[in-house]
Amino acid sequence: MFISQLLLSEVFEVEAKGGLFDFNATLPLMALQFVALTIVLNLLFYKPVTNILDDREEYIRNSLTSASASLVKASELTKEYESELAESRKRAQSIIKSAQEEAQLVVSEKIKEAQKEAENLLLDAYNQLNIQKEQALKSLEIQVDILSNQITIKLLES
Repeated sequence: MFISQLLLSEVFEVEAKGGLFDFNATLPLMALQFVALTIVLNLLFYKPVTNILDDREEYIRNSLTSASASLVKASELTKEYESELAESRKRAQSIIKSAQEEAQLVVSEKIKEAQKEAENLLLDAYNQLNIQKEQALKSLEIQVDILSNQITIKLLES
């Protein structure tokens, strides 16, 4: 038993000398090293990285804002251009319709003029034929008179 007490007392002495919560100069030194490492890491790594991340976030935010503004402007321009296009199509259709009506009027006028000219040509031809017919009849009457006079003279002479 004495040996077990001796061993037990040695174990307690060992624990007392290098125990878990031994407050000597190592604990504050480790705390200072941890604080110094945290400060160095913060200055050398975390701040530049967070600055880069903040800059990137601001750039993305600005890009999204400008993109949404451009999208709104583009949609407004699209609506405006679509309304102008619809208006232009209506105007073009009205111009085409009026041009077709004018062309139909011109064509109908030309047809009427052509019909009048054809009627005038027919009347002129008819009048010329009547004149030629009268001239032919007069000439035939004259020749008939001459022939009848010659026949009567020959009959009287014989």
